[in-house]
Amino acid sequence: MTLELLRPRWPASPTVRAAITTRTGGVSTAPWDGLNLAGHVGDDPRDVAENRRRLRDALHLPAEPCWLEQVHGCEVVTAGDGPAACPADASVADQPGRVCAVLTADCLPVLFCDRAGRWVAAAHAGWRGLAAGVLERTVARAPVPPAEVMAWLGPAIGPAAFEVGAEVRTTFVAADAGATDCFAPSPAGRWLADLSALARRRLTAAGVGWIGGDGECTYSDARRYYSYRRDGVTGRMASLVWLDG
Repeated sequence: MTLELLRPRWPASPTVRAAITTRTGGVSTAPWDGLNLAGHVGDDPRDVAENRRRLRDALHLPAEPCWLEQVHGCEVVTAGDGPAACPADASVADQPGRVCAVLTADCLPVLFCDRAGRWVAAAHAGWRGLAAGVLERTVARAPVPPAEVMAWLGPAIGPAAFEVGAEVRTTFVAADAGATDCFAPSPAGRWLADLSALARRRLTAAGVGWIGGDGECTYSDARRYYSYRRDGVTGRMASLVWLDG
């Protein structure tokens, strides 16, 4: 089965290449069925390796992606420097041939580039990493002013499905009173959080010049997306960005 890949609709330079995978086109069996790209979720390592090979071939990647050991924090590393699978939740690159990547299954993937097409980055933003400043720290690594940075928000759990406790709302509102607009009461007496809207507020406050995204909900589309909240044991999609040589 052919891989189904999504492409950011952003006004990026032709030197910037990017893609977001779905669960379509892989060899993993249930409950990871499809193109699971994560090696830490219990899937057969041979299937993960084959899925990653298919991804490299489909995208004609110049190198193996920088697969991070994501820890819901705010550490940012340079793709291709240091050991593989280092603990971090974002990577950056300013050289061709280095592929930034993050894995998600409800958390928000954010891809970055500068307008000149000389710098790219990928960040994994669950609510903890978002609150800790992973997006701001990624933007700070850009070699240009934030106004020259573009950000694309990929598929994530939507505001109708992301139920959180009061402590999550309190964390965001304490840092930004306007974040109250990103929460709505849930029928269960908790809160429904708009993860993408929270990210947009933080990127705007950081001065990012262009922000886009389709608002696709991973939880509500089981055919296309993995969702940890929906399924528990499940696979992961990848969001990748790199510079052409």
